[in-house]
Parts: sequence; C-alpha cells; structure tokens
Amino acid sequence: MGYIKFDKAHVVNLEYSLTREILRNNRAGSYSSTTIVGCNTRKYHGWLVCPVDAMGGERHVLLSSVDSTVVSNGQSFNTGIHKYQGDHYSPKGHKYVEDFDIQDIPGMTFRVGNVIMKQERILVHYEEQLLIRYTIIDTDEPIKLQLRPFLAFRSIHQLTRANMWANTRTEPVPHGVKIRMYDGFPYLHMQLSCKAEFVPVPDWYYGVEYVEEQKRGYDYSEDLFVPGFFEMTASKGDVIVFSVSTREEKYAGLKAKFNRTIATKIPRSNFGNCLRNAAQQFIEKRGNDTNIIAGYHWFGSWGRDTFIALPGLALARESEDLYAAVLDTQVRRMKGGLFPNMGDNDNPAFNSVDAPLWFFQALWNYGLDLKETWQRYGSAMKDVLNAYRAGTSFGIHMRGNGLIYSGAPGKALTWMDAVVEGVPVTPREGYAVEINALWYNAVCYSLDCARGARDRAFVKEWEKLPELISSSFIETFWDDEQGYLADYVKDGEKRNMQVRPNMVIATSLPYSMLTLDQMKSILDIANRVLVTPRGLRSLSPSDEEYKGIYSGDQATRDRAYHQGTVWPWLLGPFCDGWLRVYGEGGVSRVRKLIMGFEETLTEAGISTISEIFDGDPPHSPRGAISQAWSVGEILRIFTLLEKKYPDNNK
Repeated sequence: MGYIKFDKAHVVNLEYSLTREILRNNRAGSYSSTTIVGCNTRKYHGWLVCPVDAMGGERHVLLSSVDSTVVSNGQSFNTGIHKYQGDHYSPKGHKYVEDFDIQDIPGMTFRVGNVIMKQERILVHYEEQLLIRYTIIDTDEPIKLQLRPFLAFRSIHQLTRANMWANTRTEPVPHGVKIRMYDGFPYLHMQLSCKAEFVPVPDWYYGVEYVEEQKRGYDYSEDLFVPGFFEMTASKGDVIVFSVSTREEKYAGLKAKFNRTIATKIPRSNFGNCLRNAAQQFIEKRGNDTNIIAGYHWFGSWGRDTFIALPGLALARESEDLYAAVLDTQVRRMKGGLFPNMGDNDNPAFNSVDAPLWFFQALWNYGLDLKETWQRYGSAMKDVLNAYRAGTSFGIHMRGNGLIYSGAPGKALTWMDAVVEGVPVTPREGYAVEINALWYNAVCYSLDCARGARDRAFVKEWEKLPELISSSFIETFWDDEQGYLADYVKDGEKRNMQVRPNMVIATSLPYSMLTLDQMKSILDIANRVLVTPRGLRSLSPSDEEYKGIYSGDQATRDRAYHQGTVWPWLLGPFCDGWLRVYGEGGVSRVRKLIMGFEETLTEAGISTISEIFDGDPPHSPRGAISQAWSVGEILRIFTLLEKKYPDNNK
C-alpha cells in the first residue's frame, strides 16, 4: 500500500473526495489538475493546461477532462463525473472506483461488472503532453473502451460558452485526430498507442458547474465541447496509452514514453519525498528564463515569493544549477533597484519594498563564498543598496537615521499586500519592522562580501551604516515594557504595537541587531499567541481586528487575508529564530511543528502544502492548494533537521 492512498469509502464520498485535489506540472508552464475522483471543481482545473505564447504566455485549459466508458456484456459503464445544476452529478463514475493511489503518479482503479481497469495520468517533462494509461487488469471477455475528450480552449481565469464561431471540425492524424477550436491556439493532437475508431459526434455539454468558484463568489458555469469519441477493443492484460499533446506524436512509442517519464518521478513514499516531489511543481523553465511559480492555480511568478521559497525548493533538492538559474533570471529583470513583484515580462509590477531585500537572504542561503558572491552578484547588490539609499519608486528611501521608509497612496508594499477598493487592508506605510531588519541584514552581508573580494571602496562607503541602522532600529521599534517590536511606525502616528509575525523575521536573519534576550522575548510571545500547528497567525486572536475564518467573496477574503489567517511559510523564520535562541533544546519543538504538516498531505492539495489556513481551529486549509513558499520553507527546515540534528529527527 502506498504512503498516500484513498480507498473506496473515501472516493465515493463526494463531500470528501471533491475537496482533495491533485496537481502535476511539466516544469515548463503546463499543468494537469483535478480532484482525486476526476471531477473538476474549479475553472482552473483541467487535465491539460498550457501556456499559449500567442496570448501572452497565459495558461489556457485545452483539455478539461476525459470520460472513459467500458462496454461489457452489452452494458455501458461511464467512469467520468461532472457536476450540473441542482447538485446533479452525471455520469456517476465515482461509484465504480475501488481506490486512488498517488505514490508515483495519480492512479485510479475501477471495477465495472467483471472488469477491473486502472487509469493513470502523467505529464511529460518539458513537453505539452498528457499521457493517460489504461490497463485492463481483469475481464472475462474482450470489452469496448470509449474515450470522450471534453475541450475548453479558454484562459484559466475565464469560462466558455457554446458559440457559433468555434471550429468544431477534427482532422485525422496517425491513430487519432487533431482539433483547434480558435485561431491563436495550438492544435490539440489526440492519439492512441493502438488502433481505434474515432466516431465524430460533435456536441456541446451545457452548464458544467464548478463548486469552488461558486463558493468564492465567481461565475461557476460553462459549456464544454466534445468532438466525438474513440472506440477500441481490449482484453485482459492490454495496456492502452492515450496521448493529448500540442504536437503530433509517434504513437508506436507512447507506452515506452510513459514508462520513461514515470522513472524520473520522486516516489511519494514518505514525508520528505512528498515535499521534494511538490517542490518540483513550482519550477518553470521557458526559453532562457527559470522561474518559480508562486502557487497553484492562479499565481504566476512573484519576486518576493521566489526569493523566500528558493532556498528550500532548490538547495533541499541539492540543485545549485537551479538556484543560479532562478537568481540570474531575476537579476535580468531588475529595474531601478527593484525586482518585479508580479506580472509577466511585458508588464511587470515592481510594487514590493521587501523583494529586493529578500534577494540578499537568498544569496546568503546559496552558500557561495563571499568573494564569489560579490563577483557574480555584487553589481546587483549595489544597485539595490544605492537605490534604497537614494530613493526609488513608491516612496522607498533611506532616511537620515539609516532606516528605510516607504509608502505610496493605495499601495501595500510589504508581503501584507491585500487591497480592497483601492485601500490597503493592512496599511503599513512608514518604517516596517521586517523591512528594516532585512535592510540591516542586506547591508551587513554586502559589507562582508565586499571585504572578501577586497572591494575597499565599497567598504569605506558603507561600513559606518550598520551601527546607525542598529541603534535607530532599537530606538524606533523595541518596546522594553512589552518585550517585543512594533510592527510599523508612521510619521505623525503612534507606533503600531499589534502582535504580528513580522517581528519574528528579525530574529531569524544571520545579521541581527537584537540581543538573544530580545529574540527570546519576541519568540516566546509569538509562540504563545501566533504559532499554530499550521504556521503563524498574521495577527493576534486578541486583537479587535482579528478574523479567524478565511471565506466568502473576494473582498471578504481579502479583509481576512492578513488579519489572523495562518501562513505556513512563516514557520521558516520562526524555527530559525527558535533554534538560534534555544539550540538543541529547541529541536523537539521545531520538529513537532514541521512534522505536523504530515497530516495535511491528504487535505486540499494532495502531497503538498496550501497557501494559508484559518486562524481559528481546526485551521482548515484555504487559498491556493499548493504554495511555493509554504513547501519551500517547510522543506528547508525539514532538511536542516535531517542534516544538523539527525538524532533528533528519527
């Protein structure tokens, strides 16, 4: 039995199975995602979702799903499932499921009459190709197998409707057909490893509904097009591979290609391997660029998330080449000392005060010697420092006290970036605590690198600044009476003393102006008030602004996003600080927190970690089902425990 496996009782219970989602990507921008029962519950779901270059590289759902029908003894058994109006599910293929296994690749076993059939799906690395393997495990006599592809050909952010301008004609290709419903899209080639008859029965299926979109307050109904079905004869022991690809494939090699692709997968055989497997899903290589996708299903590449997630995603997999490729991609995109916070290459947004400062921490985690770091990245490091000192976009500038002040109307520049109706939900204009902790860290690390490379001019220019930053930081943020740091300080206002996790970051960085006693005080407060089994709350539950449940429409969710919602990635800084203060005495606490995520591997996104969780118990998973910095930070600390404290990590 696999490490992660769902039996018949789990799968046939739609209340359970429709909230468990799977996701695979091809490391080049495409992904395949649905629920464990195969019923799509989001507009973002699709069995083959690909970027379309002609449409700005945005991801599009080409193949929504495939229904397989077994015809045996004159009876037809459709193993598919779709939701329609009025909580009507048709067909009800889930009732034929025996189990669902995901150790190597998603695999579902069906029993229909005297027939046992296994269906497995896999994406081919760096190719826009989905392979579905059907294995006839048992049958008394030959059967007919019918495959019906449901097509969408639309953006992941939109829904489609039946229309007159869609090209519904198929064209023959070896062992299959191809179709392109709209100009600008690639052809979708559907081919089989065996001979099959394609029966053209073009038809629209109206009113397919997505329950998760309905819950989120969005449009949730669309029409899908089925061009017809493939039919073939199969007997016991037969293996049939169905390829769906944006290019014509050699049908004779489909079975071998399926086996080769499986061999490259990290088996989900334990907690660590599940995290390492999940880590691969965020890497996107396209052309000369290597990006980290912030999360699935709706995030793209974000600068802040990239630098925070990178150490765990790359180094935990011992991939220095990947680390360098991601850093170099980001450096090429710098502008005015800032890194793109989000957006594509043509229209990036640079509205992040912390992304450039997390760049320095990512460099430190890279682990190059000081001289080499300065030789390779010194120019970019100096660009950031100079821009922050002189002043750059969004009011980001260093003041006479050495601290960074930032803010712009209607902008939320820190990671607490939710904006509703043009107004930041968590306004942190002014001196933000983690920004200035990161600033001190960046300046100190840069000086050490410059000294290692004997860049005397830089050292002379910057060496007096750390002392100024340190004294100003303590004076501005530290509250001796309460024993923790202010969250932010804005001109003309009292300093904000809300208990938030941002101060924890100041305890975790390699260069810190805090004493161990100050760190201990901060961490002890965070441990009592903010730490949960799923990460750190973004606000103390005793605060009048606290919101413990993340649900409702977009505006309601945004108002809760950083007002109590739990973030797993924050466990990374917390654990770093905790081990720094308590040493080996703190290992058991850290290990308990990290291993607690083993329970979440069968919730929401299977074998991965969600973006956020409710602040209130039972801390239900919310947001994106798989988030890069959630996986990256948990994996980074897990790997640290394995390497540094092996006796404590058994």
